[in-house]
Amino acid sequence: MDVFEAIKKRRTIRRFKPDQVPLPVLQKLVEAARFAPSGGNLQPWEFIIVNDPGLLPDIFATLAWAGYIAPAGNPPEGKRPTAYIVALQNTAINPRTPVADLAAAIENILLQAVEEGLGTCWIGSVRREKLAEILSLPEGYVIDSVVALGYPDEKAVIEPYQGSVKYWRDEDGVFHVPKRSLAEIVHYNRFQKRG
Repeated sequence: MDVFEAIKKRRTIRRFKPDQVPLPVLQKLVEAARFAPSGGNLQPWEFIIVNDPGLLPDIFATLAWAGYIAPAGNPPEGKRPTAYIVALQNTAINPRTPVADLAAAIENILLQAVEEGLGTCWIGSVRREKLAEILSLPEGYVIDSVVALGYPDEKAVIEPYQGSVKYWRDEDGVFHVPKRSLAEIVHYNRFQKRG
């Protein structure tokens, strides 16, 4: 699979098969994150892999899912993620561009997950204090976001943007995600007003 194909194939998944993701695969995802660019090459990231079945429900309870269609978008019991990667910012590093740095690393995780046949959901709506407590996070670290993952048990497709960015699930359980067209977002040489 080439990179552009992986980018197009990567969709947010909120229903997972119960199969466990092997630890070497999870480590490979973090390895992909490690190679991301960062401002000043400061690499302010660290990651916690969570795959302990006894801990998964506690992590799940700290996350908000599919805001446009909640609670119907929440993964039901038996279709929840089988692993998480919690992305941390190490504040002692004092990065110049922490948001961009972490986003680049996480996108590497998401794209490598496509190659591994995994589905992912990048979640920024997190009860951070509670999650930090669960993970015994020391001072000096900030939870950026969480990547929920597992083997996908649903399909998500891109739809043309028609005035709303709200995604929806159809009667067959397929997620439809509107995306603005190239013509709507690109300018050439200078900003061009749209009519």
